[in-house]
Amino acid sequence: MLDATTRSGGTATVTPRTTTSRPTAPHLAVAGPAASAVRASRVTRILLSPWSRLSLLVALLASAGTAVLLFQPQQILTDGWPAGLGGAAAVLAYAVAYGLCTVAFVPRPLLNLAAGALFGSQLGLVSALAGTVFGAGVAFCLGRVLGQEALRPLLRGKWLKAADGQLSRHGFRSMLAARLFPGVPFAAANYCAAVSRMGLLPFLLATGLGSIPNTAAYAVAGARASAPTSPAFLIALAAIALPGLAGAVVAWRKRHRLRGH
Repeated sequence: MLDATTRSGGTATVTPRTTTSRPTAPHLAVAGPAASAVRASRVTRILLSPWSRLSLLVALLASAGTAVLLFQPQQILTDGWPAGLGGAAAVLAYAVAYGLCTVAFVPRPLLNLAAGALFGSQLGLVSALAGTVFGAGVAFCLGRVLGQEALRPLLRGKWLKAADGQLSRHGFRSMLAARLFPGVPFAAANYCAAVSRMGLLPFLLATGLGSIPNTAAYAVAGARASAPTSPAFLIALAAIALPGLAGAVVAWRKRHRLRGH
């Protein structure tokens, strides 16, 4: 391009215009993707934060409880098992459904009675125990992944710290005692163990072994419910009632001692 015309001695000379191109700013070119990456990183941190995961756990449990109220799986006691499903497949399907129902806070005694009524004493016990261990494992994993980080800093009270230390140091025997003791709610034991530093394998082993007596009693009672005067049914009722009575007495005595101190 020509910039201007200069005259020298009558001769016109043309001087070319110096063209300068504006340099491109590399940082401006990458600002858009970098900003998006920063925003995505912040969103990911928020979603994976301990309190966000705890909120997700609460939402999942609330949804599960609502689903139980809407669909009422306990009607299986009156409606019976689907006719097209039988044998080992039925036992396995019931175990899976049992486990998911326990996560949704369906009472285990009801599920144990149904297992005995549907499959008899032996297969009912197998299905109910498998469902117990499966449901406990699901609840433990949910509590460990979604709730442990947020809840552990809240373990400040004397009793909470004592329970956490007991489960963390002596997980197997503590959980075995909790399963054998009828006064400890199943779901509460699951989530307490999940928040502690107890391992998954000792938790599952203690759950399986400790749940045998109570589960067997309910399965037999469910299988013999049509003959309420039979010795097997009466023994099963005694096996259900006596541990519960003993647990109530032990709890009352401990509470009385604490009041005395």
